[in-house]
Amino acid sequence: MSKKNKKTSVVFVCTHNSARSQIAESLLRSKAGGCFEVYSAGTNPVEVHPYAIKVMDEIGISLETHNAKSLTEFINKKFDVVVTVCDSANEACPIVNGTLLIHKGFIDPSSHVGSNEEKIQCFREVRDAISDWLDSEFTSLCNLSHISES
Repeated sequence: MSKKNKKTSVVFVCTHNSARSQIAESLLRSKAGGCFEVYSAGTNPVEVHPYAIKVMDEIGISLETHNAKSLTEFINKKFDVVVTVCDSANEACPIVNGTLLIHKGFIDPSSHVGSNEEKIQCFREVRDAISDWLDSEFTSLCNLSHISES
């Protein structure tokens, strides 16, 4: 693959790699996978949250086969962009080798207190906030790079 066609590598990092980073990874891959090689990882991974799976399934993106990954799995990989999506991951992130470090904190939907429907609604709101942010920060970059290559 020529350098001109090389995808930009992006890793989304949060504490547990159970919701926000999984959602961000899947959304960016769905929106602009042709431009980005996308990963996610956690500083202290646990299993993917069932409500994250549910709210992504609602928009036609499956997380059923996803598993939480540790940052240590990527210790020897250099990323073009490292995005921390929670404050604690931002503080623990120096072990990630990246050219550009971006921090964009989103609330932790798994810590939301309330009924099951209120918890699921919080996951939807976080999903939608991440989607909107990706649209403004990443997919426009993908569109611009395709225009300049035409």
